[in-house]
Order: sequence, then structure tokens, then C-alpha cells
Amino acid sequence: MQLFKKICVAFSMFLFIGCFSGDEPTKGLDSEIREGLGGIEFGGIFRYNEESYFRDLFPLNITETIAHRLSTNMYEGLVGLSQDELKIVPLLAESWDISPDGLNYTFKLRQGVRFHNNPCFPEEKGKEMTAKDVKFSFDLLCTSIPKNEGFWIMKDKVLGATSHYEATKKGAAPEGGVEGIQVIDDYTVKIVLEKPFPDFMRLLVTPFTYIFPEEAYKQYKAEGLRKNVVGTGPFILTSLIEGEKVLMRKNPNYWGKDVHGNKLPYLDGVRVSFIKEQKSALLEFVNEKLDMIYRPALEMTDQILNADRTALTPAYEQFQLQIQDVLSYQYYGFQHKTKPFNNKKVREAFCYAIDRQKVVDFALKGLGKPAFNGIIPPAFKGITGYQTDAVKGFNYDPEKARKLLKEAGFPNGKGLPEITLQINSGGGRNGQIAEAIQKQIEESLNINVKILQLQFPQHLETTETGKTHFWRAGWVADYTSPENFLRLYYGASVPKKLATKSYLNTVRYQSEAYDGYFEKSLETMDVAARQALYKQAEEQLIKDAAVMPIFFSKDVRLLQGDVRNLPQNAMEYRHFREVYFSRKNEI
Repeated sequence: MQLFKKICVAFSMFLFIGCFSGDEPTKGLDSEIREGLGGIEFGGIFRYNEESYFRDLFPLNITETIAHRLSTNMYEGLVGLSQDELKIVPLLAESWDISPDGLNYTFKLRQGVRFHNNPCFPEEKGKEMTAKDVKFSFDLLCTSIPKNEGFWIMKDKVLGATSHYEATKKGAAPEGGVEGIQVIDDYTVKIVLEKPFPDFMRLLVTPFTYIFPEEAYKQYKAEGLRKNVVGTGPFILTSLIEGEKVLMRKNPNYWGKDVHGNKLPYLDGVRVSFIKEQKSALLEFVNEKLDMIYRPALEMTDQILNADRTALTPAYEQFQLQIQDVLSYQYYGFQHKTKPFNNKKVREAFCYAIDRQKVVDFALKGLGKPAFNGIIPPAFKGITGYQTDAVKGFNYDPEKARKLLKEAGFPNGKGLPEITLQINSGGGRNGQIAEAIQKQIEESLNINVKILQLQFPQHLETTETGKTHFWRAGWVADYTSPENFLRLYYGASVPKKLATKSYLNTVRYQSEAYDGYFEKSLETMDVAARQALYKQAEEQLIKDAAVMPIFFSKDVRLLQGDVRNLPQNAMEYRHFREVYFSRKNEI
């Protein structure tokens, strides 16, 4: 049975230490495979791979998907998302009440929830989480510190958040913290908004709103919390070797139980490797050294999937297949504040120069949808009802592209400065797409494009600080609202200086018309009226050629046959607290 090939069954401490490899702590780990209530089975180490390393695990600086997927199993917020339907579910808050005017959110906290044991506490014993910890975490989110990329969550929404942030810029934190973040008692927190915001509960599922203790921040500071995780989640960070692996072990003091009364999590631990080559990672999976493979190497698609991409070929039919249209879009960014992309006609020329259908059919092997209709992923249509296909985007029109480039003052590409397309490394997909688009731009516009590949943390740093002009980018939903995608281009988030980090609006697009539609949508409670404003904002983006939309993602995952309770979803939101291995091995 596959379970026994991959699970470390320890009848001695030596064997159990062996499965975690040498120097990794085993104290508190459950070494015995056993059956629980309802047919659940406990034990085992779930192993998966990421192609790139994460940048940061400090909650206020988690801005990329790899850190998000890691952290969601160690930290928790007041609320989270269901693994299957992405519905808001209780986590640290067991219940909440929203006032009829939409301004007051009162959260009742779970009692008896403890932070992970850590040296930041007396005797290294994790303390109980209370309303004071929520207040501390949210006040810090509204504080001007170098690694705070999440203030936009609270800005101009929570009463007093913006004035608190501006005061801390000057080194004068207001007494009592943020006015609208209130401790009622040890287990009750109240958040007061300046005005109704229909998506506020959705904002509270983001990593920026994880709850962590003041003791951890005082001991480690923001820089130290990059690798020191002190949360309340089902798994505890045990080992971290840069660029090689992350190991999480089960939290023996975790508060959660399943519907049968079993204590969560079921797994003994989770191990994440960072193999950059997709073929190598796939081989590890085939050899049962990984339990899941995400986005298998594109060049292997024909060997893995049938012609219409709906089922596995006979060579892979022993595995479980999951395919999902996701809330993600891939695009190339233009730096609007520097030449040549401060010229709208140059941006338009690039947008009309590429054949998106060909990129999807050949570079992506059919695993995606061309971005013909704006920037909002089509998967939103089924989740929110937003008509994503109502917006007309860019088609492939090389003749029009050449005409626009000529009107911009660069006939046949003459006089245009050297163009470098910066992409992040990790796997082959980004490079294959870049090479396809490089060729198309050359054929359509007679422009040579150089491709520069950087590690993901360096890629983010250069794009956010305005040091690159043309780059690969993508966005996966933080929460299930089109507003999350439109916020990327809100002009108010653009700093005055180019060298100052611009986390969300990295292209530094600014448009009074766009901002007007977006701002009005934020305060519009009627769903139909709000979605009409989303559409107008999208149309303005296309009119201004703010970015080059390329495709919407379709994700493929393969699981070993014995993996249970890991449904795929449109955000690639992974929570392992209820995942288990089945010795019955029935798919």
C-alpha cells in the first residue's frame, strides 16, 4: 500500500527522527499511525514542492503566493476560507455580528486558543490568545514600519486607521492605538468602520490580518519574524533551510476538532521542498517522494493528460487529477513613469502585437484562457455573477500595432530604446511564455526584446521600486471579489517618488476616471450597481492600455492515490489541517 511507502511508521525514536531527517526536532510529534472516528486516519508527513523560494513569513509583508500557502497553515486570522467553496468560515472568532448600518463588526473570540510554544514567552510556553493580541496585530497593521505592505486593508476603512498611520510616520503613535479597533473584554473585539464597505469580511481572510503576539514582535522585530513564526495554526515551523526545505510539525495544542470529535490536524507534519526544475519535481512525485505536484512541466502535458485535457493518460491513471479555472491572471507590466512606456501608444502597440490564443494553445498546451476580456478572471462569473465577458479587451492585430508604434514616434521600431523583459525564475512556464511573446513582438513590431530572469524576491524588489520597465506579473485573488484585482491599479496607492516601494500598483498607473469608478464601487452596496462600476473601471484600464493582459490560469494538480480531504479551489488556498492518508487507497 502506498501509505506505508511514504509514511514514517515509527516503532522507535530512531526511525521517526529519520523520516524528518537528522537535525529536525521530533518532540511532540505523533509517531503512531492510528485510526480515528469517522474513518479518519492519523499520521504521516505530507510532502509537496514549490518552484521558487518565499520572500517573507512576517504577516504584514506576505505579498506572494508561496509565503501565503505556507503561512496559512501556521497563522490564523479571525476568519478563514472553506477549502472547497471559498466561503468565509470562523477561525479565531467563533462568531460575529454586523450592525444594520454596516459600520460595527463585533467578534466573539474562541477561548482557550494558545500561541505556539516559543522562546518569546516565559518558560517558552505559548500564552492564550485574547482580544489584546487582535488589537496589537491590527494596530501594527495601521503603523508605518518598513515591512508593512498591508495597510491598504485598513486605510480609509477603519475609523482612525489612516490618522494613526500618518501619526506613526512622524514617530508619534496615538495613545490607545487605532480608534476603531476596540477591546470590549478579553474575548470580544469591535471594529468600527468610517463608512460601509461591502467586502470588509473578505479582507479579513488575507495574511495581513493574521493574529500574532506582541511578545514575538518585541523579540524578533519584523526582520526576525521572516523566519520565526508564532501563530495559533495547526502546524508549527520546525525547520527552515533557505532555498532547500521548510518543515512544519503538528501543533499538539491546536484548538480545532472535526465534526466527529477528532483532534486536528490529522497529519504529523508537512514538508515543503524547493526543486526549481519541474521535470525533476515530477520525477520525485512519480517515485512517491512527493504527495502532490502542482502545475506539472508543460512539456509533459501530452504524456500526462489526454487530448482535451480532461483526464489522465494510462501512464498516470494511478494518480488523482484535479483541474480548476482559478482566480488568477497573468500579465506583463509597463512602468508608466519612465520611457518608453509612459507613452500610451507604445503600450497599445505592445498589447495588440501578441497572439494570446497562440500563447495558450502552444506555450501553455491549452491549460489557460486567453485574456480577451479585461483583467477579471472568468472564474468570478460562477462565484459572484460578475459578467467578465462583457468587457472587450485586446485582440491580435499586428497591423494596428505597427501603426500605433509609428504614431508614437518609433516607425518600424526605430529609435526605441532597448527593451528588457524581466521575469522571475522558477519552473519553465514563465520562460516559455516569455520566449513566445518575445518572438511575437519581434515579428509584429521589429523590436528585439531581451529576457532577464531573476529570483522571485529580487524580481519583486525591482518591480516594486520602479527599477524595471517591462516585466512578467501575475495576481492570485486574496479574497473572492473583483475589487481585489481592480485595487491593483488604484492611483492613490502610487507613491510620489519612483524609488519608494509601490506594492499594489507596481505599474504606477494613475487615472482620475478609473479612480472615480473604483472609489464609487467601494461605497456602493447594491451588487448590480457595484458590478456596473467594476465594468466601467475595467474598460478604462483597457482604454489606457494600463497593462498587457495575457491569460487566465487553469491549474492542474496531481495527488497520490492515498491523499484525502484536499479539494482544489479557485484560489489555490491550501489548508492541511484536515488532510489525511488512507490505507484503503480507494480513489
